[in-house]
Amino acid sequence: MSAEKYLRPEVIRQVARLDLRAKFIVQGFLTGLHRSPFHGFSVEFSEHRKYNPGDDLKSLDWGVYAKTGKYFVKKYQAETNMTGYLVMDLSKSMDWNGPVEARRAGVKLDWSALGAADETLTKFDYAVCLAAALGYLMIYQQDPVGLVAFDTKLRTVVPPKSKRTQLGTILSVLANLKATGETNIPESLFQLTSMIRGKSLIMLFSDLLPTTDDWKSEADALVRSLYRLRYAGHEVIVFHVLDVLEAKFPLAGLVDFADVESEEHQELDAQGIRDDYVAFVEEFRNYIRTECTAANVDYLGVDTSVGFDKALIEYLVQRQRRFS
Repeated sequence: MSAEKYLRPEVIRQVARLDLRAKFIVQGFLTGLHRSPFHGFSVEFSEHRKYNPGDDLKSLDWGVYAKTGKYFVKKYQAETNMTGYLVMDLSKSMDWNGPVEARRAGVKLDWSALGAADETLTKFDYAVCLAAALGYLMIYQQDPVGLVAFDTKLRTVVPPKSKRTQLGTILSVLANLKATGETNIPESLFQLTSMIRGKSLIMLFSDLLPTTDDWKSEADALVRSLYRLRYAGHEVIVFHVLDVLEAKFPLAGLVDFADVESEEHQELDAQGIRDDYVAFVEEFRNYIRTECTAANVDYLGVDTSVGFDKALIEYLVQRQRRFS
């Protein structure tokens, strides 16, 4: 598999004009905009501390000395680049392409309902294309970016770097990952929270599909893990990627449905369950979206009928408008 297929030149030309840092906040003040010409130097006053031999005399606060007769220096909060983590779900359900599987099974589809579906992209490939463009954008902005891949626990970790070669490293790793296992998103995000040092931008790519009938309990466990990341000071963006068949369900007749993770089979009248199914998907997506909003987490729900470049560009433009 060629890693370069994930990084389309026409997408990069559009992404490079945008700014992912519009919202990012570290310890209460905007960073990453680099208004100061002195990279690595502090730009926000924090507090005082007692003078210690060897401290820079330029940092002495003479106003405090005039009042107290004691030497204090100003402490500053250091401005840093925005560190990003591309967090990829390796669950088997991500390695699925609905239109292709339906065609193989001889299932009739209402192609007019599929929009501009790209039959070459599984949910995982779609997510990787999003991640590749965002990784490019961060490195273009000279921000370090790393990669984390998980199923029931963290499986692959590429530490963040801002070197141009980092993008090639990330794409190479992504091209060789296999979405084949079960998944436990809350546990994996808990491990991620414990692993990361310093405030970062977490970009989660997953279909978020529940593994049991008790989908609300699973959704609530996911939300708690997102809150844990937020409490740790991280910004979070959730890219909720569904297949076009999962989102729009353009099926008819008796269809043999198989769970891609458990491989259980059930034959159902697709047209008879369509309305209930679509209503459930909307309820599920709206529930996640509402909870993410309450947690101050960005949420982007997409399906593979929408070009990943179109979805990403629209999101980034809206982000800039909200926080510029």
